Amino acid sequence: MIVTYGEALVDMIEMPDGRFGAALGGAVCNFTLATARQGLEVTYLNPLSVDSFGHGFARLLGQADVRLGSPARSARPTSLAIVTLDENKSPSYAFHRQGVADRDITPAQARAALPAGTRLFHTGGLALVPEDLDATLEIVATAAKAGALISIDANMRPLACGDLPAYAAGVRRALRHAHLIKVSEEDLAHLGLTAQPPLEAARTLLDLPQVELIALTLGADGAILLSRDATIALPAPSGIVVRDTVGCGDCFLAGLVAALAAQDSLSAAALADAGEETLRPALRRAIASASLNAMREGCNPPTANEVADFSDR
Repeated sequence: MIVTYGEALVDMIEMPDGRFGAALGGAVCNFTLATARQGLEVTYLNPLSVDSFGHGFARLLGQADVRLGSPARSARPTSLAIVTLDENKSPSYAFHRQGVADRDITPAQARAALPAGTRLFHTGGLALVPEDLDATLEIVATAAKAGALISIDANMRPLACGDLPAYAAGVRRALRHAHLIKVSEEDLAHLGLTAQPPLEAARTLLDLPQVELIALTLGADGAILLSRDATIALPAPSGIVVRDTVGCGDCFLAGLVAALAAQDSLSAAALADAGEETLRPALRRAIASASLNAMREGCNPPTANEVADFSDR
C-alpha cells in the first residue's frame, strides 16, 4: 500500500489563444493518480471538496482504484492554481489556497486514517509550506514509526509562500525525515544550493540522516539517481514532442516507485543495498513515465502497459 498526503488542486492552464482550461492536478494528487495507473495500491489521505471539482477528483481517482482515506467530503472549495507556460512549455504558478478542502484535515484525523501495512508514505509540494509543515511532519513521524518508507518531493513553489527563506528552511527540515528524496534543479536553487553544480548539490543531501536515495530531475537533460554507493545518469529520450511539462516530475517519481516496488525495494534497507542492477531500470522506467506525460496536455499519467511499450520501442 502506498499512502499519499498533500494537495489536490485544479490547474487553470493558459491555452495558446489566451483562454484557461481546467485540469485536475496538484503535485501529490498527480503522483497518487500516476502511481495507481502504474498498478500499485494507493490511498489518498486528504479530503476532497463537495464542489464540482471535488466530484471530478473523486471520479478520476476512483477510475484508477485509488482509495480515499477521508471519504467524508469537505464543505470547503477545491484549491486552485493559475498556470502559465513560458516559451519552453515550462509552467509557473499562482495559488489560491486559503480555506480549501485538501487542508481541511487535522494531524490526528490523518494519523487515524493511515492504513495498516503502509509500505511507502509520500508527501511534498504544498504540504511543506511553513503553515502546514508541523502538521505534515506529525503524520510523517507516525508513518515512519509504523515502518513505512518515507518519500518526499521538494517540488517547491515559491509563489505559494511570501517568505522564501522560511519556506526553504522548512523543506530542508522535512527532507531530514525522508528515505527517498526527489528534487529538481529549480528545487536546489530555491533551497540555496547554488554554490555547486546540480549533481554535486544534490549529493550533499546524502548527508541527511535518513536518506538512502536521491532522484534529481534535469528536464531535457534527463535525470540522475544518487545513493551512497552508486550514481546512475540517463538522458531524456530523443524525438519527444513536448506538449507541456505539467506533472512530469510527479509521473517520474511514480515510475521510479513502481519500478522499485516491482523489485521489492520499497524499504530503507533495500534502498541502502540497491546497486546499479536495481537503480538503472528504475531510472529508465521513471524517465519513460515522465516522457509519455510530456507528450500529453496537462498531467495525464501513463499506465504500466504504456510505459512498457514506450520503453521497448
